[in-house]
Amino acid sequence: MDTEALHGKLSTLAIALDERSRRLVFAAGAKSLGRGGIEMVHRATGMARSTLARGIMELASSPAETPRIRRAGGGRKRIDDKDATLLSDLETLVGPGARGDPETPLRWTCKSVRVLARELGRNGHAVSYPVVARLLAESGYSLQGNRKTKEGSGHPDRNAQFGHINAMVMAQQRKRQPVISVDTKKKELVGDFRNGGREWRPAGMPVKVRVHDFIIPSKGKAIPYGIYDITRNAGWVSVGVDHDTAEFAVSAIRRWWQKMGRAVYPNARSLLITADAGGSNSASSRLWKRELQRFANRTGLAIHVCHLPPGTRKWNKIEHRLFSFITQNWRGQPLTSLAAIVSLIAATKTQEGPRVRAELDKGKYTGGRKISDAEMARVSLHPDSFHGEWNYSILPAQGKRNRAIVN
Repeated sequence: MDTEALHGKLSTLAIALDERSRRLVFAAGAKSLGRGGIEMVHRATGMARSTLARGIMELASSPAETPRIRRAGGGRKRIDDKDATLLSDLETLVGPGARGDPETPLRWTCKSVRVLARELGRNGHAVSYPVVARLLAESGYSLQGNRKTKEGSGHPDRNAQFGHINAMVMAQQRKRQPVISVDTKKKELVGDFRNGGREWRPAGMPVKVRVHDFIIPSKGKAIPYGIYDITRNAGWVSVGVDHDTAEFAVSAIRRWWQKMGRAVYPNARSLLITADAGGSNSASSRLWKRELQRFANRTGLAIHVCHLPPGTRKWNKIEHRLFSFITQNWRGQPLTSLAAIVSLIAATKTQEGPRVRAELDKGKYTGGRKISDAEMARVSLHPDSFHGEWNYSILPAQGKRNRAIVN
């Protein structure tokens, strides 16, 4: 058979074959031609001589199981595709005990995948523990490491408080009422200072920054206070320039409500706030409660507050769902101005991450303000029966309730 005829015969077959089948068919043709067959098939098809030789060796060996080739979408469906509530129920089980490094979006869970599989089974999900492990990994969880987990002596009701917070959040969401997680992000020096992390730049051309991190008085510090809408996966950050006080914190919550919250929760009558137990939103701060009373009076919203137990700040949702992405977005970039900081925060985006808005707050907030007993008496404070120091409600003053819809 001449080369042209061989080319026509084999090229017709090649159209319908995958790579492995084509190699074996061409090798079979070369073998049937006898001496010089590899050279002839090589000239007719262009297939490498080594590939043809390998194909002949495969034909001579015991035939391996032929790889199954199925059409796109063939095969058994994933269990999370067939079971619509599996992922949400798994998130409910691990949510109260999820934690991690506040500077990364990675989360940990203290619960064994076997335990989680058994709990899911009790809830009607037929799922094995390897599948639970895969679903956790795909949701950003990892096995808990041995760093950044030692939190000192914990409160005996710490886990119970997390369970209480989770129940409160779920109840609020079922009623389609807003739930937010709040906190102050790490204060940042404004200017050409080194910022952790790396970014792609031309080789040998790093951004030059100051050697020492001494504050520039004319530029000062930026104080980002964040509000993370847990239900809608959306965030608001007020960038302050003065003091991180309870007045500043509630001002940021008020701005979020005016600029974002009110529009998406037009029928809201209550607001649940989850916060740390310390800082500007401290559970023991009288100013925090007084300012929340003013916010409640102005909006007509009943304010419910649940504080995380002491020493568990990094478990706060906002750390992993908002602040970690902001840190990643501006890594390696000097925060040269307040405008740059606001712009970088607002530009924070991930494939499935939060939608973020940011605004500069140039207000002056006096530190160390004291609230008298007489002022506290005007706060409509209602402690919860379970750890009222951590869980409480602040109701609008009489005559100012139910204004949230029109305010």
